[in-house]
Amino acid sequence: MPRSRRSGERPDRAVCRRATGSERGSASLEFLGAALLVMLPIVYLVLALGDLQAAAFAAEGASRHGARVAVREGEASDVRRSATAAVGLVLDDFGRSADERRVIVDCGGVRCDMPGARVRVTVQLDVQLPFAPPVLGLDRVLVVPVEASALQKVSRWSAAGEG
Repeated sequence: MPRSRRSGERPDRAVCRRATGSERGSASLEFLGAALLVMLPIVYLVLALGDLQAAAFAAEGASRHGARVAVREGEASDVRRSATAAVGLVLDDFGRSADERRVIVDCGGVRCDMPGARVRVTVQLDVQLPFAPPVLGLDRVLVVPVEASALQKVSRWSAAGEG
């Protein structure tokens, strides 16, 4: 007569081996597949957001520095050129290429070197998302615009307005 199992007893090891022998190692394979499917988008998101944050820092720092340089220039003809050059230097330090940037220097309709004039420097960057393929023009479509501007006032004791 077959022996009945009491509660809490384990079944024979031979029975366990036969039932799980065909699925040995599949749990680790399933885990690796699921982890890959979950981790790849997360890694891409971290890379993309990191690049966008770096571009935002670069645009903000460049616009602020460009506005500071613009209000310290003596002649109105040099203000735009020096502000653009200062913005270019900062963006070069951040590793931003020349083809993705635009610099706008606005003095509000007055001469940029007049005492009390407000000089606004706006920096616009077109940030391409990482790993954007050039097929079908996706490298031109997967672009995020980043913009920052800074406003500085020309000192009323500036020597430029006296002439």
